[in-house]
Amino acid sequence: MGDGVVGTGLRIAMVAPPWYGVPPQGYGGIEAMVADLVIGLHARGHEITLIGAGGTATPARFLRTFEDPPSTRIGESLPEAVQAAAAARLVAGLDVDLVHDHSLCGPVAARGRAIPTVATMHGPASGELLEYYRWLGDSVSLVAISRAQRARAPELNWAGTVHNAVQVGTFPVRVDKEDWVLWLGRFSPDKGVHQAIDVAREAGRRIVLAGKLSEPPEHEYFDRFVRPRLGPHAEYVGEADYHEKRELLSRARCLVFPIQWEEPFGIVMIEAMACGTPVVALGRGSVPEVVVDGRTGFIRRTEADLPAAVDRAHEIDPLACREHAERHFDVASMAERYERVYRDVLAARPARPDAAAARPRPAPHVTTRPHAAPAPPVVGTA
Repeated sequence: MGDGVVGTGLRIAMVAPPWYGVPPQGYGGIEAMVADLVIGLHARGHEITLIGAGGTATPARFLRTFEDPPSTRIGESLPEAVQAAAAARLVAGLDVDLVHDHSLCGPVAARGRAIPTVATMHGPASGELLEYYRWLGDSVSLVAISRAQRARAPELNWAGTVHNAVQVGTFPVRVDKEDWVLWLGRFSPDKGVHQAIDVAREAGRRIVLAGKLSEPPEHEYFDRFVRPRLGPHAEYVGEADYHEKRELLSRARCLVFPIQWEEPFGIVMIEAMACGTPVVALGRGSVPEVVVDGRTGFIRRTEADLPAAVDRAHEIDPLACREHAERHFDVASMAERYERVYRDVLAARPARPDAAAARPRPAPHVTTRPHAAPAPPVVGTA
């Protein structure tokens, strides 16, 4: 094995961010995507060593950086630095073909590695993050999560574009919807939370808000802009876990997604469509790549146009939403595309020395947990 020969399984070191387990119990979009990717790659015959915090419920071998994920310290730099240092040390003790890093600081270690590092750029291709990846140069092969993200920085060392995905089969599709709308995410001005409330009120519909509310900036935004708008027609139900999220997404008339920035990707859109729930969104960032206007939701240019789109949500066929999610945003497709990126990157690198390729694998301390089989979809009506 080794060096990315087509038709053979690859040995991949997968580095997750430090903030949540893989998969997370509630909020944690990147960690959820990493868990799904591990499952998809394992199904394709690849051997994954997952490096992260807490534990995992995937079929990968697991190497732990933090005993407990430092979730309450999101926004601090030190946990990221500790994760990067620990991951670099752990990777150095492995015999793998390639490193796929989803953390922020980890790709810095790629400069000292004999094996290639692929890094998925989960944030915006702008500001200081853009400068960071520019400085990394060709030491890291970058993967964009949307064409919109990649177009904002075409000069970076892109190796491919792969949309995020979910295990569509774990989401229940519901044909008959209830007459309320949903917003789901984290409480940030970028996510358009209070705009979603205003849109729902203008459309004469009740809105349910379910999202992450833990960091000081989130509380500040919530108290200033969201709390004054709460009432009989706008209810905050807390952060939704695995089951609650699926229940809410499947029942809602539509998902309201009035993002206020060029978001690289929004997994909640494909989660909604997997449940047969249309998405009503502003056409920024990756939205036009994910939602098919008039078929799986409605894309509008201004907030003033969204209430009328909410009124028309019943025109969208829930089964068309589900079919679109299955065809374009299922984990199997994501894993296949990442495998293609890996093989392209490996094919472009010089062959590894025979001695390095033949060295025996070390036996590091490994923590494993049984892989939880996905729950079957529930098809029904209200």
